[in-house]
Amino acid sequence: MTGPLPIIAEPRNDRYDVVIVGGGIMGSSVAWWLTHDPAFDGSVLVLERDPTYTFAQTSHTNSCMRQQFSNELNVRISQFAADFVRNFRTWLEDEPEVPELAVHHFGYLYLAGDDRFAEALRANQRLQAGLGAGTRILSPEEIVRDFPFMHVDDIVCGSHNPVDEGYFDGGTLFDQWRRSARRGGVEYISAEVVGLDHDGRRVSGVRLDSGRTVLADTVVNAAGTRASIVAAMAGIELAVEPRKRFTFVFDCADDLGADLPLTIDPSGVHVRQDGEAFMTGCGPDVDLAVGHDDFVMDDDIFEAKIWPILAHRIPAFERIKVRTRWAGHYAYHPLDHNAIVGPHPELGNLLFVNGFSGHGLQQSPAMGRGLCELIVHGEYRSLDLSPFGYERVADGAGFDETAVI
Repeated sequence: MTGPLPIIAEPRNDRYDVVIVGGGIMGSSVAWWLTHDPAFDGSVLVLERDPTYTFAQTSHTNSCMRQQFSNELNVRISQFAADFVRNFRTWLEDEPEVPELAVHHFGYLYLAGDDRFAEALRANQRLQAGLGAGTRILSPEEIVRDFPFMHVDDIVCGSHNPVDEGYFDGGTLFDQWRRSARRGGVEYISAEVVGLDHDGRRVSGVRLDSGRTVLADTVVNAAGTRASIVAAMAGIELAVEPRKRFTFVFDCADDLGADLPLTIDPSGVHVRQDGEAFMTGCGPDVDLAVGHDDFVMDDDIFEAKIWPILAHRIPAFERIKVRTRWAGHYAYHPLDHNAIVGPHPELGNLLFVNGFSGHGLQQSPAMGRGLCELIVHGEYRSLDLSPFGYERVADGAGFDETAVI
């Protein structure tokens, strides 16, 4: 990122066309798309409780992107993200000094340890290939051919896509979206939302911790792990909760001789190349909701769980040294681990963009575009995101996606 943005203490106006609660990657994506839609000339206010983003999901992301999903819509969303990242300077061509985004396309490598998961990978590959993705199924012998440092005696097959998968510079994407949105007239305010005024049909105002109320024609809930708190202010139940995820960056004494794709072990531990180092992570063994401010590391999980798995899969990882570590949160949607996007069926001017369960950064270009289309044009025009709508949550009908990490 190119430095902090100045903080504005109070909204300049009493009313805005769009008020976005949460200034992380999703809120900033919506704001940026609004400023770049020729049909929109309204006012936009973004409210962020922590303008330093110290504990935001956006700051703790691993910045990965993949097309290896089991649902066509998720594949399409990721394909658009790949295009957006690859052509970032073109998308922001009216902005000064936009950098190229660093992108590393070494792909994801899913490893199947049993026949059931192997068949799921094969079915997913057929879907992905039919949509133009470069996914290929690898036998154990082919895995060793391409990645000779890997131990695969207990692996049935792998699924690898080296095209438009890997990781990218999400921090610069986020920073440029915010800067560009502000140049386009969006106000970013350091404030916490403490209430929503509504009459059961529409949200009319957003109450701030300063005691001030801002009137709004449309309110977007982009509050990350706190989305359920914001929804509850309107009397809405939203099952999005913080789930802890641990990340470690380490050095290896031995050279693997080739880039390591983001490899998902059958155990659930994942590891990838991270420049000259490597990044690995997992969730806790007992994966429950935690406090919104609970970022305490599990000091034992690396040696007790992660390291033995890494050393088994890649013997060179017997000799590694942890460089840094952190705990972050998924904004986790327990129903189906996929996003909740679009309007509430009764409070029609309250829009959700929540519950991404670890997919947020890579889905943010398409989600921001979709919310912008909904606000400006009253409908999705590029990708139909309605399958992510709140109605499925109310009905308890999950979004059909099996490829969840």
